[in-house]
Amino acid sequence: MLAKIYTATLIGLETELIEVEVDVARGERNIQIVGLPDPGIKEAKERILSAFRNSNVSLGTGRKIINLAPADIPKSGPSYDLPMAIGLLVAKQVLDIGDSRRKFFVGELALDGKVRSVNGVLAMVEAISKMGFDEIFVPHENVKEASMIPDANVYGVESLSSLIEHFKGSRELEKVIYSGFERPENLYNYDLAQVKGQSKARRALEIAAAGGHNLLLSGVPGSGKTYMARCLPGILPEMNIDESIEATRVYSVAGKLRGEIPLITERPFRAPHHTASTVSLVGGGSNPKPGEVSLAHLGVLFLDEFPEFERRTLEVLRQPIEDGVVIISRASGTVQYPALFQLVAAMNPCRCGFLGDPKKPCTCTQYQRQQYQKRISGPILDRIDLKVQVFKVNYDEISSTLPSESSKTVRKRVQKARNFQQSRFGKNSLNTNSRMNNFEVRKYVSPDKKSVEMLRQAVEGHDLSARGYFRILKVARTIADLDGEEKVGFMHIAEALSFRMN
Repeated sequence: MLAKIYTATLIGLETELIEVEVDVARGERNIQIVGLPDPGIKEAKERILSAFRNSNVSLGTGRKIINLAPADIPKSGPSYDLPMAIGLLVAKQVLDIGDSRRKFFVGELALDGKVRSVNGVLAMVEAISKMGFDEIFVPHENVKEASMIPDANVYGVESLSSLIEHFKGSRELEKVIYSGFERPENLYNYDLAQVKGQSKARRALEIAAAGGHNLLLSGVPGSGKTYMARCLPGILPEMNIDESIEATRVYSVAGKLRGEIPLITERPFRAPHHTASTVSLVGGGSNPKPGEVSLAHLGVLFLDEFPEFERRTLEVLRQPIEDGVVIISRASGTVQYPALFQLVAAMNPCRCGFLGDPKKPCTCTQYQRQQYQKRISGPILDRIDLKVQVFKVNYDEISSTLPSESSKTVRKRVQKARNFQQSRFGKNSLNTNSRMNNFEVRKYVSPDKKSVEMLRQAVEGHDLSARGYFRILKVARTIADLDGEEKVGFMHIAEALSFRMN
């Protein structure tokens, strides 16, 4: 008998429906898996047979062929175990599951018949529910993330035997109920209330948060660069349900989603070490997985010790910063991951770190300073909108008991500025000023004559690129939004220039 069971594979974040065809015929007792499976899937037959044996299920004799269609799509991972096992049981007429065209299965089998969790369940369930599948069976450990999708008829499966009992009617599996969007209390551990002094850096953080701009903090060791960078997620607008599901989808595919936290509700903050490889930063591998830039999607990518990263590693950030996506091409195909993040970088001004320190002299030679700063290429620096020199705070500022403005207060102003942008762009896909293209910049930013002359002097005097010119206007637009001004004025552009010329 021929059986057809449905499961799925993920190509990037896109779900591709896979038809598991199982045919049982007379012949030597064996199982053959075809349809471009990787070695991990070929080993599945041993897991399946052991799971059957420990679940008191007998397949009997006969030659069994399992085809994973379409055959031209590479398949990998253990998520095909459960659908292949069900297909074998249906083909051998051991189990009747009714109309298999409306049922979806995914899960890894342990040798004792338990069903283990797999990656990417949220993305699969979201897509499969839209395809009209009536019943979706996922590992019990993945139930929480699957419950985030409304109108999806999801069942959590603990073991192969429990699924068999469900279809035989002796014990039905419990349907997963949509849990809804529940935002926990603010759990950010870093608050601007703890930052003393640093007025210009605080201002830059607020502008960066309001417009989604990239930021570079440069200063001596111990000046608070890292702490302030970690405060940024706490002043960004709260994530809505669509953003939370979008971010969670990436974490689910990457296998980074913890079972007890089914939904990402806080802005991601990723801080890879400066020894990170290119693949770990942008994603890839023989079976491509999301990298740090995608895990930072809709959040912050923080690169501390910026010049210590390999130059080649930093150069691959150019395309994601501009496009908001990462495209990974392999001989087997192309996958795309979202990467709409804010880049925040921190660095010392020189190798020893004390260039510009009023009390501790720099020990570097001029050549060493130049070589250190040349580790970051011009094209990368050109993509950073705000550059701030951070200095050590003095004793009076550190010891002051006067309260500093909290992240909660700053976030309110940032949200107000974001609301201005939302109403301005309307149904446009833009959500921040930093994502405007040149046409939109000209539409929404109209400098007066005085501002035009100042911009001319800046462009000609500092040899600014066209990209740099338009990024100044984008930052000025954000500063005007923070001020509640519809028109970008001279002072807005002047402040934007002050952050660009550092």
